[in-house]
Amino acid sequence: MVQATSSSYVTAEINESWKDFLHEQINSFVKWDLVRFFHDNPHTADTAESIARVVGRDNVTVKRELDGLVGSGLLQVKQVGGTSIYTITTNSKLRERIRAFITACHDRQFRIQAINHMMNGMSYTAHS
Repeated sequence: MVQATSSSYVTAEINESWKDFLHEQINSFVKWDLVRFFHDNPHTADTAESIARVVGRDNVTVKRELDGLVGSGLLQVKQVGGTSIYTITTNSKLRERIRAFITACHDRQFRIQAINHMMNGMSYTAHS
């Protein structure tokens, strides 16, 4: 389990809880980027197009992944004048989980394990 101590040391062990989090909520590298973006910019309320521009990803992919993060509860969306505006969740337990994940990612071994877990869970389809 990843735990922060008083000295802010984070262990690199990736347990089943983190594996579930990666599999169920942050199951793509784009989602990982988006979660990090919202963690680093917690007051952001913006459109998919603007967020895509900031994170350097294409609009269609970002919109799909933002909606996936809304579905998993990590983000919220509201309609303003017919436009979807995305924000980080207000749920304190989920925000703490995001914070713990981003903190754990500062540890190289945790990051490697998380990346390997995600890559092993991805399915690839050959395109003709």
